[in-house]
Amino acid sequence: MNVKRWEYESFEDVSTLQSLMASLDISKPLAKLLINRKINTFSEAKAFFRPDLELLHDPFLMKGMSQAVERIQEAIDKEENILIYGDYDVDGTTAVALMYQYLRNFTGKLHYYIPDRYNEGYGLSDQGVNFAVDNDFTLVITLDCGIKAIDKVEKGRNKGVDFIICDHHTPDDILPNAIILNPKQKNCHYPFKDLCGCGVGFKLAQAINDTFALPFSEIEHLLDLVMVAIGADMVSVMGENRIFAYHGLRKLNEAPRIGFHVLLELANRKPPLTVTDVVFTIAPRINAAGRIKSGNKAVELLLSTEIQQAQAIGKEINRYNQERKLIEGDITKEALHFVEINEEYKAHCVTVLYKENWHKGVVGIVASRVIEHYYRPTVILTESNGKAVGSVRSVKGFNVYEALKACENFLIQFGGHKYAAGLKMEIDQIENFRLAFNSEVKKRLSESMQSEELEIADEIEFRDIFLNENYGTPKFVRILKQFAPFGPDNMKPIFVTKQVRIKGDIRWLKDVHAKMVIYQESSMVEIDAIAFNAIDKKDVLSNTYVDIAYHIEENNWNGQKKIQLVILDVKRTKTAVY
Repeated sequence: MNVKRWEYESFEDVSTLQSLMASLDISKPLAKLLINRKINTFSEAKAFFRPDLELLHDPFLMKGMSQAVERIQEAIDKEENILIYGDYDVDGTTAVALMYQYLRNFTGKLHYYIPDRYNEGYGLSDQGVNFAVDNDFTLVITLDCGIKAIDKVEKGRNKGVDFIICDHHTPDDILPNAIILNPKQKNCHYPFKDLCGCGVGFKLAQAINDTFALPFSEIEHLLDLVMVAIGADMVSVMGENRIFAYHGLRKLNEAPRIGFHVLLELANRKPPLTVTDVVFTIAPRINAAGRIKSGNKAVELLLSTEIQQAQAIGKEINRYNQERKLIEGDITKEALHFVEINEEYKAHCVTVLYKENWHKGVVGIVASRVIEHYYRPTVILTESNGKAVGSVRSVKGFNVYEALKACENFLIQFGGHKYAAGLKMEIDQIENFRLAFNSEVKKRLSESMQSEELEIADEIEFRDIFLNENYGTPKFVRILKQFAPFGPDNMKPIFVTKQVRIKGDIRWLKDVHAKMVIYQESSMVEIDAIAFNAIDKKDVLSNTYVDIAYHIEENNWNGQKKIQLVILDVKRTKTAVY
């Protein structure tokens, strides 16, 4: 555990705090959690704790939706060939599976297409447009891509192909000549802007479903795909996404589709599952198909209805994931070594690294790994078809997309989000880009963004957790569990308790994980705790008194439930203890 900066969530609204405490009969720390999530009334709290499918927005509020539905109706009525086209990552493949699974209820003139990461790259490709033209597809529905494909769309339209673009990436001022569904486009009044690509696809399915006056059950079973995409793409889990994630997670736990069931079985994961399980178990395996072989394998798995077929594909994808881990580990070591031996690289406020034979499929993951060691915006590049291509990852609070836009003169193309992007450039422009990108980031990067932050929800006493409850799960923990599903804008709360001490000896698991009992004298309460990868905190933990930052979990072992703290950071107590 590296030393981290503890930042406490701001809070000022005392009257709202007291009102929530009274109306919901909850403690002050829990009321503060709600207010810091912009939940200020009883009705807002009810909608948060009980996400209701009835609260989903009308899909026709999205700009372009009526035209999209009319064009699809026309294609179905005229028996046109429809091509579902999506990106090769989790968001793209789940979106393609969702749209294909839904539309095949209405037409057999349907096919899907996932571009090859290495030969075609991200987004709508020339090869994909040629495939549509050569095979008489007159309508292409793109998912999780296409918002920047101006030339590709024009090429297709000149040859008789229409396009519906379902995307959630930041649009430019000039848009493709197509029907566009993107809540971020100008003059789109859709109330929720943070849909993932699969979420936009779901809204299109919802609109078609409403137009045909079909029951919601016709699309509700697709929410497991949306939930996995939300988790993998790290979009907000508040607002409409919370409804999707809540109900999608319930489906994953109660009746997962065969493809997900197989992946969970291969990973030895059993319900109850959380969004974290999705992010670290399902998502990497789906991504591995596109990273190592082909995203088509992921779609095949997600659409499987026969267990034997799904098991065969699942085992293949699992092998890809194991291979991905080995490749990623080797490249990460090499990338870190490059920074370590280069004083100029270490002095920069960005990391930009290139090697021609690095595996294109893992550069995004490597960028994230490098940030864990050198906390700053990071670009990892490799060679593909004579160009430098790669992935960008950012640090909390820094909009890397805007910094890239300021450097677009050095780029052939780029696209993405605030925290993640992809890009392509000429190889001889790498050094120019590195210097320009460093300059732009330096101007925009505040001091607070230059070290890893733990966002502390509140400082509490151990007695606040138990409130004199001597058996069962404390009310505080029961309500805390209802804040799930966790994710961006609703992260799992981190609490701080000061002036505690380790009771007895620390037990070291695998020589790196610290298992202990924490005691707070002022509360006269002791709680089991674990600190993962805590060997670098061994000296601090040996102090008489420490301050700890932690998550609260309910550990279920051999049928017995027990409260456990997962310690994220620990510091020496500075205040005198009497």
